[in-house]
Amino acid sequence: MVGGIGKGMRGMFRMLLLRSRPCSLCSYKKTEAFKYEPFLKCFTSTPDKQQPKEENNMTVGSLCRLSVDIRKIRRAKGWGLFKEETYVEEIATVLQKLGTHETAIAHILERCPEAILCSPTAVNAQIDLWQSVCRNKNELVTLIEQFPESFFIVKNQENQKLNIKFFQELGLKNVVISRFLTTAPNIFCNSMEKNKQTVKMLQESYLNLGGSQANMKVWLLKLLSQDPFILLNSSTPIKETLEFLQKQDFTDLEVLQLLSKLKGFLFQLSPTSVQESITFAKNTFKCTDQDLKELILKCPALLYYTVPVLEERIQGLLKEGVSLSQIRETPMVLELTPQIVQYRIRKLNALGYNIRNGNLENLNGTKKEFESNFGKIQAKKERPLFNPVAPLNVED
Repeated sequence: MVGGIGKGMRGMFRMLLLRSRPCSLCSYKKTEAFKYEPFLKCFTSTPDKQQPKEENNMTVGSLCRLSVDIRKIRRAKGWGLFKEETYVEEIATVLQKLGTHETAIAHILERCPEAILCSPTAVNAQIDLWQSVCRNKNELVTLIEQFPESFFIVKNQENQKLNIKFFQELGLKNVVISRFLTTAPNIFCNSMEKNKQTVKMLQESYLNLGGSQANMKVWLLKLLSQDPFILLNSSTPIKETLEFLQKQDFTDLEVLQLLSKLKGFLFQLSPTSVQESITFAKNTFKCTDQDLKELILKCPALLYYTVPVLEERIQGLLKEGVSLSQIRETPMVLELTPQIVQYRIRKLNALGYNIRNGNLENLNGTKKEFESNFGKIQAKKERPLFNPVAPLNVED
């Protein structure tokens, strides 16, 4: 019958499907026909060789009935609409039973159309897995709505399960693990053994540098919480960076101090880039090796930032009238971007505070810390010159 329909009739049929949008979600009766399969089949950004030349009308129609904007999918990941086997209504039903609203379901499928290629069995298994680290269903629904890609695009569900168990055994709180699942899903692509080896290497490095066994667990948990991506690194560059710092005459205690301040950022460095930054800082501030070490211990960012970044930030401060000696006394100011520096200097200038003659400490810190210091300076400026409740010594 389809073969007898002309191109014009075929276009009209497609338009009728696109305009059909009932209000309620289509119901789905579970069957036992679904067999367990990998959570997500291999996705590609372009159709494969055996892919049909036309979109799957049943998929498009089901998505339209869910009020999904097909145009968004076509622009971003239209290849999914050509797949022969999809689970649009089934996935919508699973999400609906979980407590997800219809508008949220439409948004999820628009943003992550890969979801329609996941089997209901695997999605339910993923729900059970994520619930093991979520406080309740409402939190789970919120995470799926905010991070649908992290939930649906999983290459190895078993890896995810084993890694969650490993992180729990390490002592990481469930709230931290759930953050890993949403914002650092790649670490779950590693095998549990690979992550375990990296953690072991970090523990050994900490102890070899003189860290205590008692403090190691706290340090490790803070390190992983702040930078889980360290698990994506291999042990070789990490060891090379530590050895390089020791060759720069940093003592084990000082390397440990840098390790604690920079957390995982230290392991994203290469000896070459660190050497370039060290040489630049030494030449710019015209200091001895010992002075440079003290500067770096005050501001480890001198190791982390590349030469172009350091140069841009120093030039930005100089343009504002700040001297090199001021920067050398308070190197932590280099952690701020030129835009933040300009904004903060303008605010301080409005109070009559001249940064050229003042201390750069008032520029430092997080946004909250700066606002607190700014408030103190403002209060001091507005404070009356005399105490109105103090008695006046007036001669008779």
